[in-house]
Amino acid sequence: MGGYIHDFGSTGHEGWGDPDLADVASSRMDRPDTLRLLRSLDRAGIGVFECDLRTESLIWTRSLYDIFGVPLKGDVHRSEIIKLYDPESRDALERVRSRAIERSGSFALDARITQSGGEERWIQITAQVECVAGRPVRLTGTKQDITRQRAEQERLRASAETDCLTGLANRAVFQTRFLDASVAAPFFRPLGALILFDVDGFKAINDRYGHLAGDACLVQFGKRLSQAFFDSLMVARVGGDEFAVLLPSNRHLPRIARRAKEAINLLRTPIVWNGHLLEVSASYGIAIAENAIAYDAEAMFLRADRALYTAKRGRPNA
Repeated sequence: MGGYIHDFGSTGHEGWGDPDLADVASSRMDRPDTLRLLRSLDRAGIGVFECDLRTESLIWTRSLYDIFGVPLKGDVHRSEIIKLYDPESRDALERVRSRAIERSGSFALDARITQSGGEERWIQITAQVECVAGRPVRLTGTKQDITRQRAEQERLRASAETDCLTGLANRAVFQTRFLDASVAAPFFRPLGALILFDVDGFKAINDRYGHLAGDACLVQFGKRLSQAFFDSLMVARVGGDEFAVLLPSNRHLPRIARRAKEAINLLRTPIVWNGHLLEVSASYGIAIAENAIAYDAEAMFLRADRALYTAKRGRPNA
């Protein structure tokens, strides 16, 4: 049988949703220091749970009903609650839980759930296996709603990895995920090619119309590159007027030179800004991955950069 702990009264005592749990309450929970701790955790939105490893029945404090969005009731069974976990989180939970039970240890996990009403939340779980006579008998721990914290972390991560002007990946994330990746364990797999683009005529627009016009060109340039290479692994702004495109090894790869030229034609479309038509284009350099799985990122970048330099020296729009 499962149960729940009601709100704690001013006397520091608690009621249980299931009278069969009275012995458990008196032996494990009905101590003033324990009640004070549970009350404090509940007020902080941290739910405390206990799971009987034989029956899989659960004992919850009230906060857990709020976190999972389930009706407050006496019986709670793990077989029903586990269905509320996202499949990936459910698999991760089962792995760490089984390992902890096998080793009579503990675990901590961030997991995503979908409440019974359909709202997604992130929770942080900490749990400890308790043993009697050397045999695991129960799992106790806490669960806390960390949805806001996860959203803030995601916002900070996106901010750190995104170019603030164009919204593309920035140089830092390009460096980390591509250039700094080792040959043995590259981030992008299977990789087909790297294309470096450099805006032609950008300085002239900056000099004539100012930096706001130049910024407008860069924003449109980034959007058009993303449109032209819709299947890319990454489109990044890696310098002032330099962009990088990472393409997968797929059926489009044999057409890469043609696709680059098509992208140039798209990039040459005049940009309307403040009543002016701003005309820019680009030069590009391509490096094909010699090995789609274990490629040398630094060598690829150098080859693409040399090809770009050759194109710009020869003629623009090349």
